[in-house]
Amino acid sequence: MSFTPHGKHLIAGNWVSGSASFASQPAVGSGHTFSSGNAEDVNAAVQAAEDAFWEYGYSSRQSRAAFLNAIADEIEARAEAITDIGSRETGLPQARLEGERGRTTMQLRLFASHILEGDYLDHRHDAALPDRQPLPRPELTTFQRPIGPVAVFGASNFPLAFSTAGGDTAAALAAGCPVVVKGHAAHPGTGEIIAEAIAAAIRTCGVHPGTFSLIQGETQAVGAALVQHPLIKAVGFTGSLAGGRALFDLCAARPEPIPFFGELGSVNPMFILDSALTARGEDVAKGWAASLTMGVGQFCTNPGIAIVRSGEAAEAFAATASQALADVASQTMLTDGIAAAYRNGQKRIAETTGVQELLTSMCDQRDASPFLYQTTAKNWLANEELAEEVFGPLGIIVVAESDAEMREIALSLQGQLTCTLHMDAEDMPAAQALMPILERKAGRILANGFPTGVEVCDAMVHGGPYPASTNFGATSVGTLAIRRFLRPVCYQNLPAELIPQG
Repeated sequence: MSFTPHGKHLIAGNWVSGSASFASQPAVGSGHTFSSGNAEDVNAAVQAAEDAFWEYGYSSRQSRAAFLNAIADEIEARAEAITDIGSRETGLPQARLEGERGRTTMQLRLFASHILEGDYLDHRHDAALPDRQPLPRPELTTFQRPIGPVAVFGASNFPLAFSTAGGDTAAALAAGCPVVVKGHAAHPGTGEIIAEAIAAAIRTCGVHPGTFSLIQGETQAVGAALVQHPLIKAVGFTGSLAGGRALFDLCAARPEPIPFFGELGSVNPMFILDSALTARGEDVAKGWAASLTMGVGQFCTNPGIAIVRSGEAAEAFAATASQALADVASQTMLTDGIAAAYRNGQKRIAETTGVQELLTSMCDQRDASPFLYQTTAKNWLANEELAEEVFGPLGIIVVAESDAEMREIALSLQGQLTCTLHMDAEDMPAAQALMPILERKAGRILANGFPTGVEVCDAMVHGGPYPASTNFGATSVGTLAIRRFLRPVCYQNLPAELIPQG
């Protein structure tokens, strides 16, 4: 089933054209023309979201759950068309998009069931103690309450699961917050068809049409106008450090600063401890190569760094990883800009003093192939640029001479989404020594696995200390993500009829 975009914004239930436009640049086929948003479009969408909040923010959990499930139903009803336009725009294979669509609808349904249980409200109650001395205590009740309209930015690398109806949108809607999405210019047609699904669910469920809007655009101006609008109360973002930091600064500089929940990327280091390296280093190397090249390395959890102790096992690990990566064919990256940034990052690593090339390849325009480099721990510690993310299938092996150097590497790390320990039972003392450091550095710590693949569930944390994310106390994946768009309100001696129940 083919889908031809009409190129309009969705603002409060209406498809709206703009005076300015841009052309999409799909990986396959010809592009389409899309309206490019401006401050007036942003104001119309946000004003509608504020109007909707007085209804949607006070709706029942049951009605919001039904709405989330209806969105999932409407997405599934457009399954073939979504895969078609998504594949043409991004170059992602059909199987990847089908899996991502399943993840998108699954998290909508998960959040629906989660809010029905009510635990997310964190209800607390202290009964009145009128006879307490020296002073009586009032009756106090606390619930988590929705904060108001939320801005969400579509992500380049996840056209479904982290974009129009992705995790940030699903979490905000579950919390009771209307959403205005700034669509990503890399896949505007995919954003449009998902917006059609949400609009259909709005009609089916009788939800206020201002509860969701989509504004397209290829310039930074529309995003800046959105985060600076005084009625926006929080922002969800997945993307680059530079882009996220610029928006974060705008949020902080507002007359009323607002939280910016930005997930900005990570090098996701793996510490391969001695016994594991000796016993199964070659298997770990093959698994690393597969994880490193999954989706052309365009995952924020891509494990770009492997730290090993020097010796024959380390040499075998490097040789196996080189061969496994050499067997991977070039693949199409999501955008020309991402491909150019990958080439620039590869050049930066290759030109750093003390870095040895283990595998080089050719990158042509939007296609990318793997690269592998090796350096010493001392050189790593002396060159901060080696710890900067290269978004793509590029790996660096860092060879340490001792456990002490491994510890120094761990201490030198900036905030990470993930850190991984490959270990056997004999490695327990070394792992225990590293754990206090890694716990301070990462939002998720793995043993004997690879961080690509982020489970959507209650216990998942997808976030970490800066620059992995801008709020170390939050996650953008899992049911805890809903809490980002809530705030606690305490009700003192209020009649039960006046207290919202979520």
